[in-house]
Amino acid sequence: MIVIKTNAVSKFLTLFASFALFSAGGAEIKSVIGITEPFLDVELGASVAGIVHRQLFQEGDSVKKGDVIIELDKRLEELEVERRKAVMDQNKMTLDSTRMLSQNTKSVSKEELAKKEAEYNVSVAEYDIAVEQLAHRQIVAPFPGAITEIQLHPGAACAPYQSVVRLVDTTRFYFVGQVEGKAAPSLRLGEPVKIEVDGGAVVAGKISFISPVVDPASGLAKIKAVFDNADGKIRPGLAAKLSAE
Repeated sequence: MIVIKTNAVSKFLTLFASFALFSAGGAEIKSVIGITEPFLDVELGASVAGIVHRQLFQEGDSVKKGDVIIELDKRLEELEVERRKAVMDQNKMTLDSTRMLSQNTKSVSKEELAKKEAEYNVSVAEYDIAVEQLAHRQIVAPFPGAITEIQLHPGAACAPYQSVVRLVDTTRFYFVGQVEGKAAPSLRLGEPVKIEVDGGAVVAGKISFISPVVDPASGLAKIKAVFDNADGKIRPGLAAKLSAE
């Protein structure tokens, strides 16, 4: 289970925004102080209830896509997988023997062979279901990122869909800010921009979102620009300023 967590630009940005004129494509528009947000910021949980059995990573650790971060108690599910596999293997042996008899001796009817095939196919499906149920006892990283928070630890009870782990992709970021609605049409998706981040870092980015809606109270439209942070020097939540490249 994944819950996307959005850190929307709060109302204080509308009041706090300091505007500076710059030229983009021959048209003057206004840039605005904004903030940095991670490209992906999700809260992970399990779709089933259980007790946290193992914690394989700590807060601050980096994980790869597919890494198991948390395991719930799963002994019953493991036993069910073993049982279903044994039944599937037995049905496969029986089916193979029945096929051989049917081909070599013609002593097996088509109905009997079809029955054995159906029994095997059912056991395969039941095995797959058991494997899937076992997988639900694990909380797995859906993308490479850094663990910023673990809310439950071994021994704690976990409810279905409860947030357990917060995972952030820090290799890419958004600059999120607002421009005057009447100036927004002069911007273009993919347009290169310069982003100055609080602390002195200056990075190149591209505009990735221009809101089609203008806030009627402020007259501002939200914009986003995406930029790389492969070296991990920039952290989310920092003030930043977008300007023409």
